[in-house]
Amino acid sequence: MPSPLAIHWSLDPNVTFLNHGSFGACPKVVLEAQRRWRDQLERNPVQFLARRLFPLLDETRERLAAFVGAPMEGLAFVRNATEGANAALRSIPLAPGDEVVTTNHDYNAIRNALNYICSTSGAKLVVAEVPFPLSDPNAVVVAVVSAFTEHTRVVAIDHVTSPTGLVLPVEAIIAEAHARNIVTFVDGAHAPGMIPLNLRAIGADYYTGNLHKWVCAPKGAAFLYIKSEAREATLPPVISHGYNLARPGRKYLDSFEWQGTADPTAWLTVPTAIDAMAAFHPDGWPGIMRENRRLALEARGILTKALGTASPAPDAMIGSLAAVPIPAGTLPTPAPLVEDPTQARLFEEFGIEVPLPPWPKPPERLVRVSAQLYNARADYERLATALASVLLAEIHSLRRHTH
Repeated sequence: MPSPLAIHWSLDPNVTFLNHGSFGACPKVVLEAQRRWRDQLERNPVQFLARRLFPLLDETRERLAAFVGAPMEGLAFVRNATEGANAALRSIPLAPGDEVVTTNHDYNAIRNALNYICSTSGAKLVVAEVPFPLSDPNAVVVAVVSAFTEHTRVVAIDHVTSPTGLVLPVEAIIAEAHARNIVTFVDGAHAPGMIPLNLRAIGADYYTGNLHKWVCAPKGAAFLYIKSEAREATLPPVISHGYNLARPGRKYLDSFEWQGTADPTAWLTVPTAIDAMAAFHPDGWPGIMRENRRLALEARGILTKALGTASPAPDAMIGSLAAVPIPAGTLPTPAPLVEDPTQARLFEEFGIEVPLPPWPKPPERLVRVSAQLYNARADYERLATALASVLLAEIHSLRRHTH
């Protein structure tokens, strides 16, 4: 039985879509609102972009600030969390001998950025090995803090990990880092709309988050939050008109948000996304987060039972994503930079869209499911049946080739 709320999305009804975590999915009402903004823009582009845009962005920023618990003046709009991460990380001064700490659960795009800034500055990238499966969230804190030395200048951590779907105890890590005068960067790509956010309380020096994922805003909507001390020194992704606009106290915002001709309608549609999603549940956003988490935990239980594995992390570390290890040796090794053949088979033969991220490295991998309001228990039962069928076929194939 599909979710009755699925009618509000444009997703293909012939596909069981269990990968909201990658690119999100936008409700129809939100797409309609973005079209209205685009119509206004095209009616008079000069009027819209040169005269109306800044006040409109401030109205949007006010709504976003309330949603994520941050002061307005610290929130700049960017196109995605990776763009925000690059702006932040490439603006932090590093020197030969400095160290930057991240974890083995980080996102590939951010790891690339970290490798780049370390290679160009002479700094060293230190990867804290966080176990998975794990039984205690404090194991994350221990692993990260154990990687700190007197040379550590920056720690870059995920709020919600992409491959393993874990909600990390970022507040505890940030407190330990700040006690050692270490700059903190949080990749919150998955956090807005998945878990309650209060960026003031979290206390990170830099925090970037996507709005096109769990908030369900249009693609191209994200933000970078920076504490006041570092705003003026943070370079935008593109140096353009906003860099010397000279509006008092707004250099940070203007330099990020006026980078030449672009379509700002994804940013302007964020308030509609916040309101439209809240209207889908009688308890608003707290209800959405609670329901998606309940469904993710239920999905994980269905998959661990089907695969004969134990839950790989405490329930407290699960938001709207859940990852389960696939038994080793049951699938062919995927070729580098090519779609996993089993993931392709699940889509082509069963109509199921779900990622199988390699973990900790090929050929071992996970199955990672997302839970959004358009999903239902039957979606995960269908996946479990299909995955069991594929695994059984692969085991028989492997046996034939070894005898």
